[in-house]
Amino acid sequence: MCHLFSLCGDDIARMSDQAAIEAMTAAREVVCRAQAIQVRAIARLCTVRGHTRWVTDEVALELSVSRQTAAGLIDAAEVLTTRLPRLLVAMEGGEVDLRTAVKVCDVTATLSDEQARQVDERIAGRLAGKDSEKVRRIARDAVCAIDPDGYAERAKKRRKDRRVELIHAEEGMSSLFAYLPAEIASAIYAKVDGIARKLKTKDEERTLDELRADVLADLALGKHEGLPGVLAQVYVHVPIDAALGITNTGCELVGHGPIPGEIARQIMADPRSVWRKVTCDPTSGAVLDVGRTRYRPPAALDEFVRVRDHTCRMPGCRRPAQRCDVDHHRDFQRGKNGLTSQGNLTSLCRNHHRLKDVQGWGFNLDSATGELTVTTPTGRRHTTLPETILKPAVGKSDESTTDNHHDDDTQEPPF
Repeated sequence: MCHLFSLCGDDIARMSDQAAIEAMTAAREVVCRAQAIQVRAIARLCTVRGHTRWVTDEVALELSVSRQTAAGLIDAAEVLTTRLPRLLVAMEGGEVDLRTAVKVCDVTATLSDEQARQVDERIAGRLAGKDSEKVRRIARDAVCAIDPDGYAERAKKRRKDRRVELIHAEEGMSSLFAYLPAEIASAIYAKVDGIARKLKTKDEERTLDELRADVLADLALGKHEGLPGVLAQVYVHVPIDAALGITNTGCELVGHGPIPGEIARQIMADPRSVWRKVTCDPTSGAVLDVGRTRYRPPAALDEFVRVRDHTCRMPGCRRPAQRCDVDHHRDFQRGKNGLTSQGNLTSLCRNHHRLKDVQGWGFNLDSATGELTVTTPTGRRHTTLPETILKPAVGKSDESTTDNHHDDDTQEPPF
């Protein structure tokens, strides 16, 4: 630790790649621990000041932040020291930074103090090496498990908050936000993205982001002429007992996460919904095996791999598999080991698909377990397993990963 603080710019400029990574990760641990100290100090100041509203102004002044930011820090300090103490201990251990901890605070905000502490206990010891989005998902799943009825009721109420907002920016630009039910937003994005990708020919100079924006504008303004037709598909996984109304848990909207059984059944009853049969092992919750021997994956196998993988298989990447490439892990031309079968196919987003061919990077897929191990140029290894579609009937699903990458589709502002 002392050695880290003694480093100067010249020392870092002479570092090898391995030394630079070690310094980078050690610095992150220091940041996490320093933020934990700050959290406890803010909580103590609030106690000394009798939790008056003026403490917000004092914190803002001393930390040179806005009053709004200071209020957020005070709220986080209160929650972490009273409702999520084990999460704060993880910060002190260098495992979780403040931005990530705040995500857990937000997810548990609607719970009672007792329920929040149950979530805190449930996720303890499972956060090391996880990126902030993965931590949020772990906490959200814990909330669903501890308070399923409350989660379902809150989800129903949230649907009444749907709205569209226009926010003007500079240089003649504006942002248009739509707060919608997850399955509707997912279907809209899938349609817009599908059309944009069809329009992205070699002669098209616009980027995919520009194309998506133009397609959305054309659709909203009724300018459909010239736009190719695309069927928007939204994958909703529903256990048979939830489909029959026996339970209300276990349902998941791909790319979003758990949804209440009542909402899942409403989607099922919608005649516009597109359904695909996905067979799962009732004990492990994993997708059952399928195999093929042609190079181009048949439609059923292609769909199977995407549904099985959920997201890009690169540790930490959350890009939905429906917007990824289905990649032969071992090249098809190599013969037996390059079969077009589920054991040799993985979902990788375009960026991480290309990364496979970059010198120094290694990708190793265990065809039996589905475990993907990615080795960086410095020899550090990061592993991931395909997430089960349904939670296993016995035991816990494996959520282990040692990544620090971020989803290509996720914009995360600083705290």
